[in-house]
Amino acid sequence: MRVVSEAICRDLDAASEREWLETNGLGGFASSTITGLNTRRYHGLLVAATKPPVGRSVLLSKFEETIVIDGKRTDLSANRYPGVIHPQGYLHLKQFRQDPFPVFVYQIDGVEIEKSVFMVQGENTTVIQYRVSGAAGRSSTLELRPLIAFRDYHSTAHENGALNPSIDISDGLVSCEPYQGMPKLFLAHTQGTVERTGDWYRNFEYAIEQRRGLDYHEDLFNPFVLRLALRDEPAVVIASTEPHNAATVSELRASETARHSDSTGDPILRTLREAASQFIVRRGDQSTVIAGYHWFSDWGRDTMIALPGLTLATGQFEAAKGILLAFARSVDRGMLPNRFPDAGESPEYNTVDATLWFFEAVRAYAAYTGNYEFVRTMLYGVLSDIIGWHERGTRYGIRMDEDGLLLAGEPGVQLTWMDAKIGDWVVTPRHGKPVEIQALWHNGLRVMEDLAARFGDDAAAAHYREIANRASLNFERLFWNEESGYLYDCISGGNRDGSIRPNQIFAVSLFHTLLPPDKAARVVEVVEHHLLTPYGLRSLSPSHPDYRGRYEGDSWSRDSAYHQGTVWPWLLGPFVTAYVKVQGRSPEALLQAAALLQPLSQYLIEVGLGQIPEVFDGDAPQRPGGCMAQAWSVAEILRVLVEDIGSGIPAARTASAA
Repeated sequence: MRVVSEAICRDLDAASEREWLETNGLGGFASSTITGLNTRRYHGLLVAATKPPVGRSVLLSKFEETIVIDGKRTDLSANRYPGVIHPQGYLHLKQFRQDPFPVFVYQIDGVEIEKSVFMVQGENTTVIQYRVSGAAGRSSTLELRPLIAFRDYHSTAHENGALNPSIDISDGLVSCEPYQGMPKLFLAHTQGTVERTGDWYRNFEYAIEQRRGLDYHEDLFNPFVLRLALRDEPAVVIASTEPHNAATVSELRASETARHSDSTGDPILRTLREAASQFIVRRGDQSTVIAGYHWFSDWGRDTMIALPGLTLATGQFEAAKGILLAFARSVDRGMLPNRFPDAGESPEYNTVDATLWFFEAVRAYAAYTGNYEFVRTMLYGVLSDIIGWHERGTRYGIRMDEDGLLLAGEPGVQLTWMDAKIGDWVVTPRHGKPVEIQALWHNGLRVMEDLAARFGDDAAAAHYREIANRASLNFERLFWNEESGYLYDCISGGNRDGSIRPNQIFAVSLFHTLLPPDKAARVVEVVEHHLLTPYGLRSLSPSHPDYRGRYEGDSWSRDSAYHQGTVWPWLLGPFVTAYVKVQGRSPEALLQAAALLQPLSQYLIEVGLGQIPEVFDGDAPQRPGGCMAQAWSVAEILRVLVEDIGSGIPAARTASAA
C-alpha cells in the first residue's frame, strides 16, 4: 500500500506532481493528480478506448464534488482557472493511498469522507465510491456535477452550440449523448435525485500542457447535478459506455480486488508487477502493449523491448505468446510495424530496430517457457523470412552490407529508437551503421543459428553462423575506438561518430555479446562515467557540445533535447545487465546493481505512485518528463530485478509453459 501524507496532499505543488492511473485492459484509463486537479488534457475519470486499444476519448473529465453537512457546504474538488485555484478542496485532503485502488480521504468538521476509484477490466467503465464516517446523527449529502468533454484525448473541448444538452433519466441511471458518432455515457448511481442543469464551466487551465507549449484551456459541460444521501452504505456512481446497476458494485469491486492481489514478498517487485499489468491490453483476439500513458498507442519497438519484463518476468506467458503472434502476423517485407496509429489506419513500418528486437523477444520467450514447438510452428518461418529480406534489402535502405553488418537509413527518416524529428529536421541522424543495430543484428543471427540447429535445419544454421561470424569480426574492427576505449555510435561511409551515447551498451548487454571481456568492461566503464545518473542513462555525454540538460519547453525545444542528454530510465536495465555480466555476477556486483536501482525504486513508491515515467532531465535535479508511465521503463527494471539481481530465469517459471 502506497500512502501520501497530509502534508503533501495539502501542498498543491507537491501534490500536483503525483499522478494516479487506473487502466482497463483495452487502452482506456482514468487518471488525475491526487488532489483531483487535472493538470493534463489527458486527465479524466473515464477515457474510453472506442477502438481498442486506440480511439481514446475523454468522456467524463471529472466531478465537481460538494458535501453538505447539516446545511454547511464544503467543496472537495479543485481546479485551476486563470489566476486562481477554485475551489480548494485539497485543503481538506487528509490522505491519499493506493489500496489497491486510488483512495482519497477528506476530513471536514469531524466527518471523514473516503472516495475510491477503480476501472473494470475489459470495459470502458469507472466506478467511483464514497463512504462517510463520523456523521452519525447528522444530515450529510453529496452533490456531484459531472463535467463532460466528449473529445479526442489529444484535443481540448470548447463551448459550442453543437452539443446536445439533453439527458435521459431512469431509475438509478442517467445517460447523455452530446454528439452523434461518439459513445453514449451512462452514469448509474445509488438512489438519489437528479436535477437538469446545462451549464458550461469555462477556462480550465492545464499547467503541464501550458509548460509543453500546447493548448491548455478547456471548457467543460455540466448536464445535471446528482444528489446522493451519505448513510451507512456507500454512495456509488458507475460511469460507463454501457448501462450498469449500482447495486452490482460489491461484485465489481471484489473482482477487481482479486485481480490486483499479489503475494510477492518484495514491495518493489510487487509494485512493478502491478505496474506491468497496466500496459498489457487487447488488440483484436490477441494481446499488445501500450507504450506509455497517457498518449502512446502500441509501438513495435517498445513492445518488443518491454515484452520480457512485462510478461515473462511476471509469468504472463499466454500474454507473451499472444503479443508475439499478433506482431508476427503484421510483418511486411521483413519488417515489424513501428506503430499502430490512434485512428486505426494502416500500420507504419518506419523502424529498423523493432524487427531486430523481435528476435530477442522470441529468444527470451523460449528461454522462459521452453515452448520451442510454438516457436517452430508459428514464428520460425516469419523469422527466417525477416532475415532474408534484410539480406536482400527492404524499405529505407535497410540491407546487409558485404561485411555482414546492417546498413539502414535514408535522408529525412529516422529509423532507430533515437527517432526525434522536427519538420524535416532529423535531430540525431544515424544513417549508415548504428552501433546498437549491429548488436541486435548479430544477436538475431545467433538466435536463428540456435533455432535452426534445434529444429534440424542444418543448412540454415550454417548460413546464419557464417553471417554472424563475419559481422562479429568486422564489427570490432570498424567500431572499436582504440584511442578513447569505447565504441563509435554510428558509422556512415568514412565518418565515424565518436559521440558517447548509451547505444553501445547493447553490444555487451544482449544475450549474444559482440565484444571480448576486456573491451566489454571498458564500454561499461565509459558509459558509467559519462551517462549514468540515479534514474537511468543520459542519451548523450554532458561533455558533448550538443548536450541538453533540460527536457522542457514547447514541442520544438523538447524534441531537440529528447536524445541529446535526456535521461531514459529503461536504459538502466541493459546497463545493469552489462555491469553484472562484466563483473562475472560476483556478490559485490549484485549488491552494487541493487544499489543502482534504489533511487528509481524510491521514486516509484514515493512520487510515481507505482509507475516510472518516460524520461528525466539530464541535469540534477533530474525532474521527470514525458509520459508519466512508460512500458519499457517499468519492464526493464522488472526484468533485471528478476534475471540479473534475482535468482535468474529458471526461478521466473511460475506458470506452466504456454
